[in-house]
Order: sequence, then C-alpha cells, then structure tokens
Amino acid sequence: MDKQDLKVYTEPEVTARIAELKLDGWYLEDGWLRRKYNTDGWQATMLLVNAVAFLCEAAWHHADLSVTWAKVTVKLMTHSHGGITDKDFALAQKIEETVLWRPPEGSPLTGTPHKFVHVKK
Repeated sequence: MDKQDLKVYTEPEVTARIAELKLDGWYLEDGWLRRKYNTDGWQATMLLVNAVAFLCEAAWHHADLSVTWAKVTVKLMTHSHGGITDKDFALAQKIEETVLWRPPEGSPLTGTPHKFVHVKK
C-alpha cells in the first residue's frame, strides 16, 4: 500500500471504529490504540507476548509492548502515517481473536482451567 492509500483516523473516528468493530477493552490514549491484558503470571505473560509478536511479524506491522510479571499492554500506531490506520484496527482484531480464544462448549478440546489471559478490568 502507498502512504496515500491509508486513512489516518481522527480521535472521534478512532472511538467510533473501536465501537463499530466491537474491540471491547481497546481504547485511544496519547495517539495510540491500546489494550491491557492481565495474565496468571510470568509463563502466561510470555506466551501472550510471543503470540502478539508472531502476529505482528506475520502482518509486518509491529506493536509496542509493555510487559510486567502478570500484565501486558499492547500499543498500536502506524508510524509511517503518524496515526491510527486500518492496519492498526486489523491487527488489534487479530490479536484479540487469538489471545482471548478458548475452545467452544462441546469441543473435544477442554481448555486451560486457569484464567490464562484475561481482560484488565
């Protein structure tokens, strides 16, 4: 995509897109699209960080991460455009879908009995 092909969203447009895309937990702060996750501890934190890193590398669109023992903050912005674009929303959707995925009821997969990765309330 050319630089001209990506729209940079205004603050009100970002807020509207978050609601439209049902990106619950994502918010705009200081020009970044952000999401905070809590984990069960260091192992789950590292799994989350690696999952996000894999998605970012596959998308060739890289998040800024803040990592502590049981917390991860993901920050997205399209640096080349100086703001939030559809690249950020698409990656946010993929991150959300991946890190909060659990086996559905009735699945042969039982899922972890731990909270694992959960939303910061």
